[in-house]
Amino acid sequence: MKFRVNLARKHTLEKQADHSAQDEKNTRQNMKRKQLDDSQEHKKKKLNKKTKKSAIRDHCKRNNHIMDWDRGRILTSETNKHKRWIKEAIEIRKWDEELHPLIPGTPSSREHQTAGVTIDSIHEVCEGKKSEIFRRYADNRFDPNCCFSIYYGERVKSLDLVSTNSEEARTWITGLKYLMAGISDEDSLADKNGDGTLSIGEVHQLLHKLNVNLPKQKVREMFQEADTDENQGSLAFEEFCSFYKMISTRRDLYLIMISYSNQKEVMDLHDLARLTNYMRSPAGDIFNPEHNQVNQDMTQPLCNYFISTSHNTYLTGDQLLSQSRVEMYAYVLQAGCRCVEVDCWDGPDGEPIIHHGYTLTSKILFKDVVETINKYAFTKSQYPVILSIENHCTVPQQKKMAEYLKEVLQDKLDLTNVNAHECKKLPSPEILKGKVLVKVTLVCLLFRKRKTMRLSRALSDLVKYTKSVRTVMNQILQLKPAELVRLNQRQLLRVYPSNYRVDSSNFNPQPYWNAGCHMVAMNYQTEGRMLELNQAKFSSNGNCGYILKPKCMCKTAFNPALEDPLPGHRKTQLVLKIISGQQLPKPKDSMFGDRGEIIDPFVEVEIIGLPIDCSKQQTRVVDDNGFNPMWEETLVFNIQMPQIALVRFQVWDHDPIGRDFIGQRTVAFRSMMPGYRHVYLEGMAESSIFVHVAINDITGKVGCFKNKNWHI
Repeated sequence: MKFRVNLARKHTLEKQADHSAQDEKNTRQNMKRKQLDDSQEHKKKKLNKKTKKSAIRDHCKRNNHIMDWDRGRILTSETNKHKRWIKEAIEIRKWDEELHPLIPGTPSSREHQTAGVTIDSIHEVCEGKKSEIFRRYADNRFDPNCCFSIYYGERVKSLDLVSTNSEEARTWITGLKYLMAGISDEDSLADKNGDGTLSIGEVHQLLHKLNVNLPKQKVREMFQEADTDENQGSLAFEEFCSFYKMISTRRDLYLIMISYSNQKEVMDLHDLARLTNYMRSPAGDIFNPEHNQVNQDMTQPLCNYFISTSHNTYLTGDQLLSQSRVEMYAYVLQAGCRCVEVDCWDGPDGEPIIHHGYTLTSKILFKDVVETINKYAFTKSQYPVILSIENHCTVPQQKKMAEYLKEVLQDKLDLTNVNAHECKKLPSPEILKGKVLVKVTLVCLLFRKRKTMRLSRALSDLVKYTKSVRTVMNQILQLKPAELVRLNQRQLLRVYPSNYRVDSSNFNPQPYWNAGCHMVAMNYQTEGRMLELNQAKFSSNGNCGYILKPKCMCKTAFNPALEDPLPGHRKTQLVLKIISGQQLPKPKDSMFGDRGEIIDPFVEVEIIGLPIDCSKQQTRVVDDNGFNPMWEETLVFNIQMPQIALVRFQVWDHDPIGRDFIGQRTVAFRSMMPGYRHVYLEGMAESSIFVHVAINDITGKVGCFKNKNWHI
C-alpha cells in the first residue's frame, strides 16, 4: 500500500512539472508577441499623431474652434497640490490632443477639463512674458516671442503659455483676439435653418427671446414693410435692420422731442435717431463723468477720508478650504483698494508664509506677495497703500519680513521727507503719494496660550502713523455712535468682518461709514449687494481709494442715530421719474426660466445712508414687456444728509409667488446728474432704465421746497 501511494505521488509530480514547463514556454511566446504588438502600436500611434494633429487644426480653422494645444506648456505655482513640491514651482504639462471646442453654447466632449477657458471669459491676451508667473518663475527660461498670457475669469487669473516658435505664438494671439472681437451667439439665436435670412416664424421666435410682446398682426405689417427685395417672405440682413429700427423706435424720446419743439413737428425720424444716439451715449449716463477722475481735496489729514479696504485679501473664496493667490493682491489694488491684509505665519525653511491660520486654505510666500504689491500698488492710483499685517510669526521670521519689505519696497517706505506737523494731525494722501504705510497687529500663537509675544524691532521700525488696538465695534456703534464719530476724528480705525463669517460674506458697510469709520474692510472675492455699495461709494472720486468725509464728521459733534442729525442745515429732496426700460433680459435663475415666458418688470429705488434717510419705493408692474416697458411714475425721497447717501436702482421680474432679480446699478448721490438720464445695469451693456432726475433744496417743512432747473 505504501508503494502504490508513493508511485501515484511520483506520477502527479511528473505531470505538474510537464505543465509548468509548458506554461513557461507559453509565457515566453506571449511576451514576444506583446513586445511585437507594442512596437507596431507605437509606430501606428506615432503615424496617427501627425495625421490627427493636422486634421484637428483644419477642423479648428473651418469652425473657429479652440483646441487643446498639444504642444503647449502651462506654468503654474501650485504643483504641490497634485505632485511633489518643485522648488521653482513650474509645471510643464502637455495638453491632450483631443479637440476641445470652447465657443459659448458648444458642449465639450471631455469630462475632465484641466485647461478650459471660454472665449467670453477672456479679458486680454498679452504677448511676451508680462504675467506674474512668467516674471517670477521663468524669466530667463523661454524666448519672449514664444510666450503669451491669457487673462480670464471674474478674478482675472492668468493662463501662461509657451509655444514652440514665435510664428505659432503670433497665430494664437491673433486668433484669440479675433474671436474675442467677433464672438456672438446671435447667429444661432435667430437664423435656425441657417439660410442667411429670417422667416416670419423665426422673427416671432426672436422677438419672444428679446422680451418683445407685440400683436402678431402688427409684427406681420412691419415685416411686410421691411421686406422689399425680390425674395418675398423672408428678411435679409439689411431688411432685418430696417425691421429692428421700427420696433426699437423710442416712443418716450419721441414725446420728449415733441414737447421741447413746442408741438411743431419739424423734426423727422433722423432727428429722433440722433437724439436717441446722444441719450444712449456716455453723455446721457446718470453718472457724472467728472467723477471718473479725482475731484476732491486730497490735502487734508488721513483721518478725514474713507479708505477702500480689503479683508483676507489673499483668499479667492471661503475661509476654510479656498485657495490663497498672489493675484488677488493685483486684483484688489487695480480695483482701487488702498488697504490690503497680509496674514503672516511661520513657514518652512525660514520663509514667512501667508494663509488663513488653522484652516485648509493653501499657502503663498510672503516675499511673493510683497513683490506683487510693489508692482501693482500705484498702477491705478498714486495715493498711499496701507499694509495691514496680521503677524503670527516668531521674531526670526519677523526679521525676514522686515528684510523683504525694505528690499522690495525700498523708497516707498521712506517717510523722512513727510512733515506731519504741516498737517497738524496726520499727513495727507497728497503728501503720501507713492508711499506704503505698514500697520502691524501682533497676534499670540496657539490660540493665545502665550500671554505676550515679542515684536521684532526691525519690523516695528517700519510702522509709522498706525497702531493696532482691538475692540468689538458692534457694541460701540450701537451704544455710543457719537463717541465713535469723535474717535474717528483723531485717529484711523479699521473695521473688518467677524471670524464667524467663514463663507467670506460681507456685512453692511453703511452704518460704519455713518459713524466716520475710515477703513471698512470688505471681502473682495465675494460679490453681492454689500460689495456693490462699496464700489459705488469709492467710484465718486475717480476710484482712487479715498473719499473725503463730510465736514460735520471731521470737526463738529455729530450723531448719525438722531432723527435730525444736522439741525439748521438744508435738507434735500430727490424727485425721480422712472420713465421706461430698454432691453431688459430674463432673470438668470428664474423658477420659470425654462418655459421662456416674457418678463413682467418693475423698478425698485432704494436710498442707503443715515438711518433717517433709508427708504425704498417701487413702480407698478408692466406685464409681458422686457424690451421697452413704460412706467411713467414719479418717486420722491427726502434726504437729510445726501453727502454720504447711495441711490440703488434694482429691476425685478414679478412672479405669482415672488420676484426674480434682473439687475442693479448703485450710484453715490453726489455723482448723480440731473435731467433725463439712462441708468445702465451693471454687467449689461445695453440694458437700462430711462429716468428724469431733479434735486431740490428743501427750505422749509417737507413739501415746501425751492426748485432747481430741470435740465435735459
